[in-house]
Amino acid sequence: MTAEHGMATYLAAITLLTITPGVDTVLVIRNTARGGFRDGALSSLGICAGLLVHAAISAVGVSVILLQSAWAFRALKLAGAAYLIWLGLISLKSAATRGGGFSIQQKGKSDRRDGARRSLLEGFLSNILNPKAVVFYMAFLPQFIDPSRSALAQALFLAGLHFAIAMVWQCFLASMVDHAQALIARQGVRRGLDGATGSIMTVFGVKLALSQ
Repeated sequence: MTAEHGMATYLAAITLLTITPGVDTVLVIRNTARGGFRDGALSSLGICAGLLVHAAISAVGVSVILLQSAWAFRALKLAGAAYLIWLGLISLKSAATRGGGFSIQQKGKSDRRDGARRSLLEGFLSNILNPKAVVFYMAFLPQFIDPSRSALAQALFLAGLHFAIAMVWQCFLASMVDHAQALIARQGVRRGLDGATGSIMTVFGVKLALSQ
C-alpha cells in the first residue's frame, strides 16, 4: 500500500466512523439543546481531546496491556457503561420533571460557565471511558504507522486528522441544533428531546455493559 493510498483509506475510514450516529452524536445534540452551540462545540472538543489520549496510549503500548488483561478491559467497559447510563438517567429525569429541560436563555452567567465546563468534561469522559475507542485505535491506527519513524508522532498526527474531521462534523450538528432553539424551547419538544437522548444513552450503556 502506497503512502497516498494508505492516507486516503485512513481518511475515508475515520470520516465514516465520525458521521455514523453513536454516543458522540447523541451527547453533542443533548448538550447543544441544553446550553446552545458553545456547549455542543465544547462537548465535541472534549470528545476529540480524548482521541489524542487514545492515540498516545496506543503508541506507547498501554492499550496492549488493556486488551490482554481481561479484568482491566472489563473494568474500563463497565466504567464507560455506568457513565453512559448515568448521563441517560439525568436526561430522563429532566424529561419526567414538570418544566424539565432548559434553554440557554434561561441560564445566568455562572450557570453558563458551569455548563461549559460540564459539557467539556462530559465529552472527554465519554470518549476516554469508551473501550471501543481503545480497540479502534489499537487495531486500526498501527496499520498506518511506519515502524522506521516515531510511532508517537505519527499516532498523534493521525489522531489530529481525526480530531479535525470530528470537530467539523460535530460542530455542524451543534449549529443545526442551535438554529432550532426556538423549536427546542417549547416545553413539550424539550422534554421529548431529553427523553429520546436519555433513552438512547441508557440503551448504549446497557449494550456496552453486556457486550463481549
